[in-house]
Amino acid sequence: MLRINEIVTPLGADGDEIRSAAAKQIGVSAKDITCFEIVRESIDSRQKNRIRMIYSVNVAIDGDEESIAARFPANKVSRCERYEYTMPENRRTSRFRPVIVGFGPAGMFAALILARAGLNPLVIERGNDVDTRTADVYGFWKTRVLNPSSNVQFGEGGAGTFSDGKLTTGIKDSRCRFILNTFRDFGAPEQILYSAHPHIGTDKLRGVVKNLRSEVVRLGGEVRFGCTLTDIIDANGCVQGVSYTGPDGATVDIETDCVLLCIGHSARDTVEMLYRKGVKMEQKAFSVGVRIEHPQALINKALYGKWADDPRLGAANYKLANHPPHGRGGYTFCMCPGGTVVCASSEENRVVVNGMSEFARDGENANSAILVGIEPDFFADDHPLAGVELQRKIESAAFVAGGGGYTAPAQLVGDFLRNVPSTKGGGVKPTCPTGVQFGDIRRVLPAVVTENIALAITAFDKKLSGFALPDAVLTAPESRSSSPVRIVRDEFRQCSVKGVFPCGEGAGYAGGIVSAAVDGVKCAEAVLADEIDDL
Repeated sequence: MLRINEIVTPLGADGDEIRSAAAKQIGVSAKDITCFEIVRESIDSRQKNRIRMIYSVNVAIDGDEESIAARFPANKVSRCERYEYTMPENRRTSRFRPVIVGFGPAGMFAALILARAGLNPLVIERGNDVDTRTADVYGFWKTRVLNPSSNVQFGEGGAGTFSDGKLTTGIKDSRCRFILNTFRDFGAPEQILYSAHPHIGTDKLRGVVKNLRSEVVRLGGEVRFGCTLTDIIDANGCVQGVSYTGPDGATVDIETDCVLLCIGHSARDTVEMLYRKGVKMEQKAFSVGVRIEHPQALINKALYGKWADDPRLGAANYKLANHPPHGRGGYTFCMCPGGTVVCASSEENRVVVNGMSEFARDGENANSAILVGIEPDFFADDHPLAGVELQRKIESAAFVAGGGGYTAPAQLVGDFLRNVPSTKGGGVKPTCPTGVQFGDIRRVLPAVVTENIALAITAFDKKLSGFALPDAVLTAPESRSSSPVRIVRDEFRQCSVKGVFPCGEGAGYAGGIVSAAVDGVKCAEAVLADEIDDL
């Protein structure tokens, strides 16, 4: 096959037109193309009066593909092979079932691989199944009564289930394609395979998660909800089993020699338990900041000009960064077009916010995190969990600043840039379902963070007209974009307790749905390689 890049078409071109453009680009007839597949679609809006689409495609040619490719630079046309994930050989001989702790992206994909290998994995998940969890989350937003075990952070599907379901990633790993293909196979929209900014949406992702779980169970796996890990049972440096507390409060012990810790970035009590047991871990940089809300119409106009209302373009999204020559800088993260800001707390009397969109992205507001990196040098001390304590300090301050009841502190951008508290809202209506309390978010966040957010907003306004809209709303804090701790693992992906595989975001090795899922696959592959008995 050939990969053809940078195929330019007018907005609205159909498959036949894209196919013809691809054929023309390499100097063949469209009839010579025997197989055609779009692998990337993006919008070129650099010229607001002439918005175009840019495609990359894979084609099979009835002819000499090698000689065709040789006529072009490799970045324009190259030989390629259709990607297929190949299950690794199962060398594991243990009689024990692998135990997976957590059923977010890392846990789901680890379970899927191990189930396909015939190992009948057992998953324990502290939260509830996705339907019950959805009721728990919306119930919390309505009543302000938090379930610390089943919420936006904990439960089937992980934290990404109540987000935009964004599938962009910066990692370069062929398994990313396997992750996208699998999501598609279990109900995600086909366009995630080729969109430059793929997303599933929280509404569709819930069904995908259920379908994936059903497949794990069909293959012999088991998923137990409402089960919180309380202990890793070890002897002579090797895991012997796990203990967990079930839905009825009873303690259950399971014997195993293989545990995959896919606990997510918010399972602080689990990380503390591992630290007390002597599991080696270290501090890790993380980011903290706010959510900013604009009218989606403003973002559409800024990016698409006169085409802003064209339904073929959908809700516009952006990704911005500010890198001052002498400073920390700031960047946008997890932008949610047509979405809402949500209260994502998982600990009582602490406020956390995040962004969420449905697949249609048809809400009135756009929101995005504006984050500033925090390195370990900024932590209070050299304790491995000092970053966790900094997160908690910020989240506790936010609870107080919001006036209690999980109301989030907020401030208008104009007031924030003038360094005066906001006393009321403006033209942009906040979407946080637990409400906002206007005031001064500098009472919540470290000065180094707010200073760099202010610089970033001013810089972003020069790149995206209207970003510094005085009535835009800042809601704080966004403090769970990544884990502030890394559980150290060796070349076999095991931690200092042999047979325990720290995995995904909670272990400090991923940042997002796709990278966490890829790490889950890699850890499952390590289990199948059966290096445990060789140590």
